[in-house]
Amino acid sequence: MSLIDNRKAFHDYFIEERYEAGLVLQGWEVKAIRAGRMQIREAYVVILSGELHLLGAHISPLPTASTHIHPDPTRTRKLLLHAAEIAKLIGKVERAGYTLVPLNLHFSKGRVKAEIGLAKGKKLHDKREAEKEKDWNREKQRWLKQSRP
Repeated sequence: MSLIDNRKAFHDYFIEERYEAGLVLQGWEVKAIRAGRMQIREAYVVILSGELHLLGAHISPLPTASTHIHPDPTRTRKLLLHAAEIAKLIGKVERAGYTLVPLNLHFSKGRVKAEIGLAKGKKLHDKREAEKEKDWNREKQRWLKQSRP
């Protein structure tokens, strides 16, 4: 069950591989995510001292958040992956010119998970080509729908 999708990532990047990572969250963040108060459109994943971190994700605190906690909506959140996966991703990002982008957030067995993608950036002509293909597929579906009796 997907909670938040990052549709902009598919527009800006070619997604080559996908990984599911756990997130280190505080209690108020989980409640806010369940309420749909998260935005990952501007978020990205960076490698800091051999660990993956999610930057730029914005979680708006609920008005009923605890009084003794001062929530920071854009704090850096650690991503949890196996060491071998992290090493593989570090190698591809540093050597091959890939980038890591969050694709969606979802629940898996009661835990919030982030799906991150190993991506290569699209050029402007690639974006135009993808847009033309989407329009053409939409037009074909429209014709097929009209031709049915």
